[in-house]
Formats: sequence, structure tokens, C-alpha cells
Amino acid sequence: MSQEYDLIVLGGGPAGMASAIYGSRSRLNTLVLEAKRKTGGQPSTYHDMENYPGVPETTASELMENFRSHAEKFGTEFKRGEVKSLEVNGFEKVVKCKKGEEYKTKSVVIATGAEPRKLGIKGEEEFKGKGVSYCATCDADLFTDLDIVVVGNGNSAVEESIYLSKFVNKITMIVIHDEGVMDAEKILQEKAMENEKIDFVWNSVLEEIKGDGLVEKAVVKNIKNGEKSELDCSGVFFFVGRVPSTDFLEGVVDLTEHGYVETTKQMETNQPGVYAVGDVRNKVVRQVITAAGDGATAAVMAQGYIEEEEYWQNHVVEADKPALVAFWSVTDQESMDLVSQLENMELEDKGYKFLKIDTYKNRLISGRYDIEEIPTILKLEDGKVAEKLVAPTEKELKNIF
Repeated sequence: MSQEYDLIVLGGGPAGMASAIYGSRSRLNTLVLEAKRKTGGQPSTYHDMENYPGVPETTASELMENFRSHAEKFGTEFKRGEVKSLEVNGFEKVVKCKKGEEYKTKSVVIATGAEPRKLGIKGEEEFKGKGVSYCATCDADLFTDLDIVVVGNGNSAVEESIYLSKFVNKITMIVIHDEGVMDAEKILQEKAMENEKIDFVWNSVLEEIKGDGLVEKAVVKNIKNGEKSELDCSGVFFFVGRVPSTDFLEGVVDLTEHGYVETTKQMETNQPGVYAVGDVRNKVVRQVITAAGDGATAAVMAQGYIEEEEYWQNHVVEADKPALVAFWSVTDQESMDLVSQLENMELEDKGYKFLKIDTYKNRLISGRYDIEEIPTILKLEDGKVAEKLVAPTEKELKNIF
């Protein structure tokens, strides 16, 4: 038997938990589904956190624990489950997990994030868990006083190298760019350059990982002269970007060619009531603070969507009589005059249920019925449009009855 919620958040990273905080605080019955044992998303694999506003000194794990505690304070429910599919049937959405759990909900926030990108080089898969790693926080202590190689030169690669330097003997960063050129922020570059445990191999790529059961060597190729060299090491850490976790969304919501979810600025997907936030959506900046902002926005939009849909379902779709709906705006005098005229016509006595819809506050319903001009009148029978009048004349109004 499926359980029912107002809002289900798929993923327990900063974006997902921010959605949960805002959703639960708005009295939405909210569930967070997290595939991993520990919530926190990508930040939970990091250590230091220096750029979250108002919290200058904390760790990523501590910050994510605070996010979860905040959500639980307002009543958010957390469950573990890997999502297999999302079905959208109008106002009802169904989330199915791989172990058979099934949940019904009125709205969904997709916050599944992204997984570490794999390069597919020789030895990468063979030595996974045997010296190859994608998580510094998880595995740093396994390499205490050993030499390691780090592949990548962006913020994550540099931040994690600095963290790893607290454990290992020596780090060699393999950088594809010319000497001194990196993709990371300047402040991070400076910290890495000043770290005595971190060396750099420039203009190079990792071509192969060798070993006998465990990682022993990294084969590096210079991209300018083609020369190859071998580095003795006990581990190779990859920080070369991430791939969105959206396989289960193909054919459900619009995705980019790289698998990111397409959204509006309001976090809306092409499916009403389904939103996407954080690293899983098509965006430029991917930071904890921007993820949290995404999550808050999506929850506010979900609340408005639910209120709008429930009102429409209760007063129009499930009405026991035909409905006459006037679309109006406070900025349009003609539409306001028409609403007043209809209110004075005692439509209930004529067998009609009368509703007035402010197009500014109810843009989803307005968009669904292609309301491009106001005033517009819809006559609905059994929840279906029987007649549509744009700026109706007196004669047209009389004929509609």
C-alpha cells in the first residue's frame, strides 16, 4: 500500500534539505528519500567548509547535520530508498523505489545531485576500492603517510588535495593545463601552491593505473610531447567533475544532452508540480549556498502549486454543477468590471458555480487553459471546457447560459 504526501524530495543534499525545511515549515507533509545511508549529498564527502555565509568556521558534515536537524524540527520525514521511477498523472505523482516501496504525492522536488565522473582509463575500475577513490573524506586515513596522485584541477580537486595533505606523505596533482594555470579559484590555487606536500605535473593526463592487487604506479602522458612517465603511488583520487543522477527521469521531464534537468528560474520542470534543484539541474554555479536557494524556491513554488490545484479540483473538476470561471487581474479595469457584473447575476440560481481567477496569483491554471487575454470566461462541464469567451459582449454573455 502506497503512502501519501504533499511533497516528496528526491535526495538529501543541501538543495533537497532546504526544500524540506521550507516545505515542512509551510505545513506540507514532507518526505525526503535518500539513496545513501547518510544524508548531506556531495558536501558530505568534503571536509572543510569556508564559504557558507554566516558560518565562517565549520565542516561540511556539521553543516549538513544542521540542515537535517532543522528539517526534522519542522516535521520532515526521512527514509532511505533509491528511486526507480517517477510517474506523473496530473495532480497525483507516484514515486517507486528499487526495493518495492511506493509513495504518492502532490508535488516532487528532484534533488538527486550528481555522481563522480569516471574517466574510464585502464585500471580505474580494476583498482576501485584498492587504491582508486573519488572521496577524500571517506578514504583519506587509508593513505596515511603514503604517496598519492590526484587527477583534476578544479575547486574540488584542489580543496580535497589540501585536505588529503593532512594525512598523506606526498601528493602529485596531474594538471592538463600549462604550468601555473588551473581551473580552481585563485585563493585555493595559492593555498595548494604553498603546501609543501603538494607537487604538480603540468600539461599531462593520467593514462593508466598499474599494480598487483593494489595501486602501485600511475602512468602519466605529457600532452605536448607525448612522453610517458611512471609515478610510484599507493592511491589515485579522481576529482574531474560529476554526472547528473537522472537515468530514471528519461521521458519524464526534459533533460539536456548531458542529462541535466531543464528548469525555469522558479525551478519548474516541464511537468506541473515537479521541480528540480541543486546540481541535478542545468545551471552555471554549483555551490552549497546556490543549492539551498534552489531548494527554498522550489518548496515555495510547490506550496503555491498545491494550493492552486486543490482549489481548482475542489471547486471545478469535482463540482456537482457546471462552472463559470472569470479570469481577471487587478491591473485590468475591464476584467474587474466583468467580474462585478457576473457576481450580480446570481449565477448559483441559474445552476452555475461561479469562480474568479486572478491570473497573477494563479498562473498555472491560467497557462493550462491558454489564457492570454483578460477578461476571459470559461464555461466548464464535468471539468472540461464547453465554451471560451475572450472579452465577451453582452450578447455573448447572455448566450452562454
